[in-house]
Amino acid sequence: MRPLTHPVTIAFGLANLYLLDLTGPLISSGHDVIYHLIGSASTVIIPVVVYVVLLSALITGLLFLAERTGPLRVIIWSALLLAIPSILLHTITNFSGDEVPDWITFTVAPLCVVALIVISIFWKRFLLRFEAIQPAAATILGFFAFTGVLIFAQLIWNGWQARNLNPAPTLHQAQVAPASHHPRIIWIVFDELSHQQLYERRFAGLELPAFDRLAAQSTVFTRAVPTGEYTRTILPSLFTGIPANAIDVSARGMLLGLKNSSGSKWTAFQQHQTVFQDAIDAGYTTGLAGWYNPYCRIMPEVLDRCFWTYRESTPANLSPNRSVAVNLIRPFRYLWLDIKHLFGHGRGAPSDESRDIRQHSTDYRRLYAAGDAYLADPSIDFLFLHMPIPHPYGFYDRATKTFATKHTSYIDSLSLTDVYLAHVRQLLEERNEWDPATVVVTGDHSWRTSFIWVDSMTWTDEDQAASKGGEFDDRPAYIVKLPNQQTSARIDETFSAIRTRALLNALLQGQLRTSDDLEAWVSSKK
Repeated sequence: MRPLTHPVTIAFGLANLYLLDLTGPLISSGHDVIYHLIGSASTVIIPVVVYVVLLSALITGLLFLAERTGPLRVIIWSALLLAIPSILLHTITNFSGDEVPDWITFTVAPLCVVALIVISIFWKRFLLRFEAIQPAAATILGFFAFTGVLIFAQLIWNGWQARNLNPAPTLHQAQVAPASHHPRIIWIVFDELSHQQLYERRFAGLELPAFDRLAAQSTVFTRAVPTGEYTRTILPSLFTGIPANAIDVSARGMLLGLKNSSGSKWTAFQQHQTVFQDAIDAGYTTGLAGWYNPYCRIMPEVLDRCFWTYRESTPANLSPNRSVAVNLIRPFRYLWLDIKHLFGHGRGAPSDESRDIRQHSTDYRRLYAAGDAYLADPSIDFLFLHMPIPHPYGFYDRATKTFATKHTSYIDSLSLTDVYLAHVRQLLEERNEWDPATVVVTGDHSWRTSFIWVDSMTWTDEDQAASKGGEFDDRPAYIVKLPNQQTSARIDETFSAIRTRALLNALLQGQLRTSDDLEAWVSSKK
């Protein structure tokens, strides 16, 4: 028997083909999954390694059973091959990010099952055709086994590189700093906050009193230009002042570089070349509580306090916060729950919707608590808060003022954002810190209606109405309240958000004391 068509070789090729949906995200050159894991990478990667090994062993045993000519050989090979279309369809869907029409999904799998039943019953009629197809299929799968070796090796390598992904960070300053002698600067990024939906085309009946109060004593930029469309590039761009349309991430989950969107040149990401180093140089104590990006991992040396979180969907929904043993059996538990539910016994495994809501709302709760702790600490006088609202998926029902069990609209999320802003203001007012503080409220990008969400499962009738059919307005919210500002102002000229670091530097140096100062600064820096 040739090594290429040996059962062990074929089984390894098939196992890697079947599990490409799990291994693909973990070996991606962009390292996106690893970059955003808040816990251990090992507890996610090791179970996938075990699944590849066990599935290879199981298929090897089946192929040895199928060595002799007869019905078992035809049935086993047919079952292994007919499983491929449905698995590849699901894999391609996940890799591309596009939704496959339900009729295709619900047609392919039943047709393959029917074909297997027919072949199993009338196997003799298919024997000659099978004997003609099987050698070619075995050879192709044997060749794919070589690709499987590369996939498996990359999986092991990435697991080793990310084995110590999120150790307790050694921050810039271990001891509590003395109370500061200058007013606080608080920069709040609300993810996906649209200027249009806040102040120009507010949904009928939606009340946002906290944002209205803020606008009454702030400068509102009406034509802010975002630095990009995705948070992964936008926040590093805002921190560094480098416009970027791509980032380079290592298998260790570290941010290595930014690709300059104006010249396509790669620039190394250096935490000491950020606005947080600027704040330290100006005598401020820095604090950060943020979503999505692994801030504490990539910028520990310029942060005195740091907390970040991001709960995401991982391959097979393996949690970085559970043990390897629990993760190994978790998918089988979900499968068992679905089988019981199919026969009318209990609930099935958590749906994608319920998982989204749980993850997103948990992130919000954790950042809410961390933000409160940092707001209550007066020694943190340069504070950055990045909140996961009003970014879909919505989890707040503004009618009941409670967290929902189904996806809610962007308008509901805007209402929650207003509630949070009012909460921050109340905390600062209770400490007599609101008026003297500089408060910068921005969106990293606007509401990406037709750009992303209009075709997603989270899109609601209310979203459709609020966006007038999915019209995309790219202006993020951009609002600056200067110390002791009590009147409203507007800046209607185009302002590129990439200048945020420069703006914050001017604030750190005390150069902008009035709205006239701010307007003059914006005009002079064109």
